[in-house]
Amino acid sequence: MFKPEQKVKGDIIFLHGIGPNNVPYLEWYGRYFKKFGYRTSVVILPYHLSRKPNDVEDGDPYYSPEPNECTVLFHNSVKDVRRAIDLLETFDDFSENHLYLMGVSFGGIIGTMSLALDKRIKKGILMITGGNWRWINFYSPYTEKVRERYAKEKNSFGCDSEEFCKKFRSDAANFVKNNINSIDDIFQKTPITCYHYDSLSYAKFVNQPVLFIKALFDKIMPHKATNELQNLLPNKKVKSLLAGHKSSYIFKRIVGRWVINFIEKDQPQEIWERSNKREEVLGSNR
Repeated sequence: MFKPEQKVKGDIIFLHGIGPNNVPYLEWYGRYFKKFGYRTSVVILPYHLSRKPNDVEDGDPYYSPEPNECTVLFHNSVKDVRRAIDLLETFDDFSENHLYLMGVSFGGIIGTMSLALDKRIKKGILMITGGNWRWINFYSPYTEKVRERYAKEKNSFGCDSEEFCKKFRSDAANFVKNNINSIDDIFQKTPITCYHYDSLSYAKFVNQPVLFIKALFDKIMPHKATNELQNLLPNKKVKSLLAGHKSSYIFKRIVGRWVINFIEKDQPQEIWERSNKREEVLGSNR
């Protein structure tokens, strides 16, 4: 947790990406946001850092080809986010009107689900992320191990290739748009379990304002996955970086300013002015 020295203006739940080495460098955002008065809580997701067995690579269980296993894993991550909010609510300086969430990459997937399921979060920032497991599982270089397991083992539904996947997800975005009208529908009307933990399924229920940040040269998160999630979010503002997935970190100060401006947009003018002056001072000292 990164707590400002001055009065706390609000809380940001921060969700990191999947895999090793993601947490330390993304904690830069926590140090940045606290300078502007925002307490930032970095939720360490299951199977990362101290939350994993020694013989497991960080985040590896999330690459399971079994939808039933992934449903449990992903929803447990959402539960962790909601427990973190429960804890923040016990703090004397917590403000229920100033709770925000920022999710990066895999954290954006969990963040989308969390925003749909917990309306205590007032605004969301989703960065270099996407939806639709067809695109992510079969086109991202990071999910090669999933494709290998599909080909060697199949899963309990018989999935062994993208061709099989297309039987249930040939046009997942339009299926969700036209058929899923409630959270319950995600579990009752979808043809296969992988919809249950797909951020695409939850996007249309994210009615909070969202700042959606994408990297135009992203090869890790497929462009179709990014664009389909973006299109289904009903209340978003989109920003683009001339960067790839990992190189987007180079623009962290720009992103940091975007986030502060976004969450303070509807706050009293004196708070907005103080933060802008603070940014000018920080800029002059860089």
